[in-house]
Order: sequence, then structure tokens, then C-alpha cells
Amino acid sequence: MEEQEAPLEDVHEEIHHHAEHSRQGWVMGVAVSTAVLAAIAAIASLLSGDNVNEAMIEQIQAADQWNYYQAKGIKSGQLATRIAILESLGKPVKQQDRAKLEDYAKQQDEIQKQASEAKASAEHHMKRHHVLAKSVTWSQIAIAISAISVLTKQKWFWVVGLAFGCAGLVFLVWGAIA
Repeated sequence: MEEQEAPLEDVHEEIHHHAEHSRQGWVMGVAVSTAVLAAIAAIASLLSGDNVNEAMIEQIQAADQWNYYQAKGIKSGQLATRIAILESLGKPVKQQDRAKLEDYAKQQDEIQKQASEAKASAEHHMKRHHVLAKSVTWSQIAIAISAISVLTKQKWFWVVGLAFGCAGLVFLVWGAIA
């Protein structure tokens, strides 16, 4: 699953164009900061996409393990029924069948553990994906607000954009270390 990105390349190019032709020194700062913000958004987007892919793979693995668990349960149920029928008819039950029934129970415990671990790992990756997706969003908002500062020649918009960019950076760091 690929992360959708807002088409901000044109905005970034427009900011750089204005920076080259502007007499206001802070506009060059806007251009540099938007380049940094674009790099933050790109890194966060890659990490976010990687985490969502890992989550999907692990969720599939968990589902496979649960299916295997159910298959062992069906086999166990059939064998238990067979043993019960033989006992009710007064026929001898092979010790091998009783051992196999115990073996199924042990296998199910191990399969259940593996399925639960895969599910927990998938959930962890999805949480990281959501945090990193927030980083992408905040960084893109920061770039857009910074563009508004250049177009309106209002420096305070750039400051607001930098604040949004800081939020994007915080989410990137949080997602990377979580």
C-alpha cells in the first residue's frame, strides 16, 4: 500500500523561483526550510509505507497461523470423537491415538502463540505507520503555509509553517523510535 502524497513539487519550485528574484532575505530562508521539510516528508513517507507493508504481511501471517490452528482443532476434534466412539463401544483405543491428541493440543498452543505474536507485531507496525503518516501530513501543511508566506509576502506565515514543520519532525522522530 503506497502512501499518497500531495503534489507539492510545483509549490516547492515556485518558492525557489520567488527566492531567486526576491529582495527580501527571509524568502531564501523559506526556500531552504521548505527543502528540509520536503526531505522530512519524503523520509516519513518511506518509513510510513514500509511499516504499513510490514503490518499487512504480518497480518496475513497471523491469519495463516489462525487457519492452521483451526485445522489442528478440527483434526483434534475428529480424533477425540473417534476415541469417544471406540470407548463407548467398548473397543480398545490405541495409545498412539491418545498421544496424537495430546500432540495436537501442544501444537495448537504453539500455533496460537505464533499467531498472537504476529498480530501484535502487525498492530505495532500500524501504530508506527499512523504516527509517520502524521509526520508527512504536518510537513506538507508546513510547506503549503510557507508558500503562502512567499506569495503574500507575510513573514509570519513562514513562522507558522515552521511550527507545523516542527510538529512534522516530532512525529518523524516519534515514529522512528517507537
